[in-house]
Amino acid sequence: MHGIASPVLTIAVILFALLASSAALIWAERRLLALWQDRYGPNRVGPLGILQSVADMIKILTKDDWVPPFADRAVFVLAPAIIVITVLTAFAVIPFAPGFAVADLDIGVIFFLAMSSLSIYSVVLAGWASNSKYALLGGLRGAAQMLSYEIFMGLSIMGVVLLAGSFNLGDIVEAQRDMWFFIPQLPGLLIFFLAGLAETHRLPFDLPEAENELVAGYHTEYAGMKFGMFFVGEYLGIMLVASMITTLFLGGWLGPVLPAAAWFILKTGLVVAVFILLRAALPRPRFDQLMGFGWKAMLPLALINLLATGAVLLAVTDAPLSTGIHDAGPR
Repeated sequence: MHGIASPVLTIAVILFALLASSAALIWAERRLLALWQDRYGPNRVGPLGILQSVADMIKILTKDDWVPPFADRAVFVLAPAIIVITVLTAFAVIPFAPGFAVADLDIGVIFFLAMSSLSIYSVVLAGWASNSKYALLGGLRGAAQMLSYEIFMGLSIMGVVLLAGSFNLGDIVEAQRDMWFFIPQLPGLLIFFLAGLAETHRLPFDLPEAENELVAGYHTEYAGMKFGMFFVGEYLGIMLVASMITTLFLGGWLGPVLPAAAWFILKTGLVVAVFILLRAALPRPRFDQLMGFGWKAMLPLALINLLATGAVLLAVTDAPLSTGIHDAGPR
C-alpha cells in the first residue's frame, strides 16, 4: 500500500501546486506589467489585489456553458481539454527535486516534446470546430507557428543531450554539477526560449490570437469554463517551458544553502518574470516575419549549435568512436 500511496501523493501535491501557481501567476503578471509600465495593477480586491484572480475565476466558472449552434459540439468541447491534459502530463517528467518527480523516464526529453506536440491539436480543433472564419484563421496560424517552432525547440535540446549523454531529465541536472549548461549552450538556450514563446503564444509571438486582427483567434467563440481552460492552459504552458529551461540549462534544483526545491522554484520564477517582461516591452511582428525568422535564422543557428557541440565532444574525447565495422570478427 505504501508503494502505491507515495506516487499518488506526489501527483496530488504537484497537481495542486501547479493549479494554484497558475492562478497566482495571473496576479503576478498583472502586478509586474503595472510596475514596468508605471501604472496601477490589481489593488482593490484583497490585500495588493491578490484576490482579483480568484474573482476572475469565479466569474469565468459561473458563466453559462454555451456552445454556438453553428459549432461542431463534440470537438468544440474536447479542444480546450486537450491543452490542459497535455501540459499537465508533460509535467510528469519534470524533476522538481532529487527523487521528486511523477515519472523518472529515460526518455524524459522525448516525452516532453511529444506532449508539447500533441497540444497543437487543441488549437487546430478549436479553430475548426468553431465554424468561424476568425477562429479558423487563428487555428491555422497556431498550427503553422507551433509545428515550425517545435522543430527548432527539439534541435536546441540536442546539444544538452549530447553533453549529458542522456535523455533522462534527472541525469541532465546531475550532469550540471560542475557547470550549468547555459554556458556552453547559450545559443541553444536562446533558441529554446524563443521557441517556448512561440509554443505558448506569448507576446510578441501571440499571432494566433491577435486581438486587432482576429478578435481572439482560435478561442473567439469560447466562453465560461471552456475559455477558462484555455486561459489556465496558457499559464501552465509558461510554467512548463520555464521549468524545462531551469532543468536543461540552469542546473535544475542545484544550488548552495537553500533546499533543492527552493532553488528550482526560484530559477523557474525568474524565467517566468522574463516571459512577462517581454510582454511589457516588445511589439508584435507580422506573421510572415515570425515564420521567416524561424526558418531563416533559428533553424540554421540550431543546426550550427548542434554540429559545433558534436565537433567539440569528438575533439575532446579520448577514445575513438566505434563504427561497428572494425569490431566485426570471430567471436
